[in-house]
Amino acid sequence: MFYSALQKKNMKNKNTAFLPQAALIAAFYVVLTFIASALGLSSGVIQVRFSEALCILPIFTPAAIPGLYIGCLLANLLTGAVIWDVVFGSLVTLTAAVCTRMLRKTPFLGTLPPVILNGLIIPIILIYAYEVPDAYWYLVLTVGAGELISCTVLGWILYNVLKKYKGTLFKKNR
Repeated sequence: MFYSALQKKNMKNKNTAFLPQAALIAAFYVVLTFIASALGLSSGVIQVRFSEALCILPIFTPAAIPGLYIGCLLANLLTGAVIWDVVFGSLVTLTAAVCTRMLRKTPFLGTLPPVILNGLIIPIILIYAYEVPDAYWYLVLTVGAGELISCTVLGWILYNVLKKYKGTLFKKNR
């Protein structure tokens, strides 16, 4: 009986931590996208969104999955993206976050789903929604390069900083 009550308390604490973590991640994503947007880096053929470094966070917490999705959705809406980019760009981020979570046992590989998925799908959005005249494979290279910088280089730096504090920052939602 005592053990069952303790399990319920732990579950409640876990659920209580989930929503604020997701909300903070979404807010950070939006703010970092605005910073990149102010510098002219968040949209277009070559995109280096600082916010994409946060795509490493599903390794630490499942709360990052909805946090990244909502953050991307809001950032795309607030920076004036077309509806197709808002919908499908955000779904790509959601899918990549789920894949990263699944690869949490091999953290460096967890940096790759956002690079691969954004690199393959965002060029389609650029061509059809924004009427970018460049060839698909050229856009795969440019978008992929931006994602590689954001997710793999900056994301890996973020991972190495956060892993020292994961017990403090993410202990409720491992």
